[in-house]
Amino acid sequence: MKKKMMIGISSVIVLLIIVVTVGSFYFYHVAIARASKDFLNESPDLQSSPEVEQSKDTSKADQEWWDTQSFDRWEMNSDDGIQLKAYYLAAPEHSDKTVIIAHGYAGNATQMSGYARMYYERLGYNILLPDARGHGESEGDYIGFGWPERKDYLKWIQNVLKANGEDTQIILHGVSMGGATVMMTSGEDLPANVKAIVEDCGYTSVRDELTFQLKRMYHLPAFPIVNTTSMLTKIRAGYSFGEASALEQVKKSKTPTLFIHGDNDTFVPTEMVHTVYENSPVEKELYIVPNAGHGEAFRMDPVKYESVVSEFIGRFVK
Repeated sequence: MKKKMMIGISSVIVLLIIVVTVGSFYFYHVAIARASKDFLNESPDLQSSPEVEQSKDTSKADQEWWDTQSFDRWEMNSDDGIQLKAYYLAAPEHSDKTVIIAHGYAGNATQMSGYARMYYERLGYNILLPDARGHGESEGDYIGFGWPERKDYLKWIQNVLKANGEDTQIILHGVSMGGATVMMTSGEDLPANVKAIVEDCGYTSVRDELTFQLKRMYHLPAFPIVNTTSMLTKIRAGYSFGEASALEQVKKSKTPTLFIHGDNDTFVPTEMVHTVYENSPVEKELYIVPNAGHGEAFRMDPVKYESVVSEFIGRFVK
């Protein structure tokens, strides 16, 4: 009887290990691997509000503007040998101001046309828009959620300085995963040329965001899937979810930061921006956009958005 019980317990344990292992590979493929992210198209948390639907004409105009620009194509190799590509456009008139714009999860640089146009046409900046590793025309078979990208951004910053001179003033502006990317970059040793950071709807950490999404999408607790997928990600992509923390990086930042979030964001919960804002030791500002869902702050009220951004960065860029 005892032997049968032990065999039964062992069988259950083996079955659980198999289930967790299969689940980890599945979740890695869904969240981390470079692959189609069709589930995003079906997410009710990413559906546009009526107000944002009204801005489609503006979005179309931004894309048409993008399509008529003569971008220079920049390339570089990351520290771990991944070829990365970016779009660069010098300001209409000579400028010592450059913004580096970071796109979101499963997106690419071309989708940031509205932000690019704002900085280029109305604020007079040179603009650099990288395709993150695993996105767009950049190489890479995984998504870094901003963690390995922070080191990529250190190199993009240096490339801007080489191209535009040591007196160049730089702004980092990111949305969603891009917001997390610039926050993660903020904790590194940045040159004094980086004058301010604008983060829009970024998450506190990869672990926090994937824990939230696992519960939202699959109604599952974090343990053990998030833990085992994190170990798999460490093996395959070189980083773990625990270390990929925008919150911990923000605590080390020395760069003034504008935090932006929609108060109706149910994809990256709005409380996350309050957490990073409260833990930021630098000169900072918090802009909460009424009724805006995830990534909708700019489209909800582009005039106000531009005003808030321009006023904030104008304190530090001369």
